[in-house]
Amino acid sequence: MNLGVVLAIVAVTIALLVWALVDIGTRLLQAWRERFTRETGFHLRELFLFVDPARLYVLNLALTLLGAGAAWLLTGSMLVALAVAVVLVLSPSLVFRWLRARRIEQVEQQLPDALQMLAGTARAGLSLPAAIRQVSTELAPPLQQELLLVQHEQRLGVSLDDALENLARRIPAQPVKLMVSAMRIANETGGGLAETLERTATTLRSQHAMALKIRALTAQGKLQAWVVGLLPVFLLWVLHRMEPDAMAQLWTTQLGWGVLAAVIVMEFIGVLLIRRIVAIDI
Repeated sequence: MNLGVVLAIVAVTIALLVWALVDIGTRLLQAWRERFTRETGFHLRELFLFVDPARLYVLNLALTLLGAGAAWLLTGSMLVALAVAVVLVLSPSLVFRWLRARRIEQVEQQLPDALQMLAGTARAGLSLPAAIRQVSTELAPPLQQELLLVQHEQRLGVSLDDALENLARRIPAQPVKLMVSAMRIANETGGGLAETLERTATTLRSQHAMALKIRALTAQGKLQAWVVGLLPVFLLWVLHRMEPDAMAQLWTTQLGWGVLAAVIVMEFIGVLLIRRIVAIDI
């Protein structure tokens, strides 16, 4: 076969392969963009953050490429660059999870005072919807935003019970469920709304104080979990700097890989047990 024909076949094959890889990469990138914008839009609406998800996608993609490229240039390792890229790709979901947990914690801190204010307005003769409308103008976000959304749902024809249930689903915390249950029972039975709200506020305030006390008492155990998890990593780094030839057996032999796997499993079990011990439910 002529050499020119062989080169032409090789060139066409490479071109088709490159085209197939580009097409697959474009499709995967498009699928990831649709999923990212859909999930990010949901989280942004949930947090009452009005930002264009498409811009966040472009920002996340640019940071991922820049971070992975910088890691590759600094370390010369493709594995480190891939690890940095994975962390940066997953970072938006981790940030949204942290923001959601922080928002729920802020709502829990505002609940006792809000219930006390609701009890005062109910004692003045206002109905529960009117009391919510009055109190929501005096509160600060994020609880104010949630109560305003409850009022907006009522104006659209949703009943008060369903609007309160939606609030409990948006803020899946035990104090919110307790507040919603107390408000629904008092509204349905027509009993002492003010007394019920005051008792609920006292209960939530006591629970919050107990939670802060437990958090302070278990802080040492949580710190111990971090120490247990990071100390072997620090020792590996120190021993590798002191005895690189001896420690090289861990990275280059099957026995070393098995030892590392056993260490990782035991580390995971130890940290998990410590977290289970200090996780006290009240």
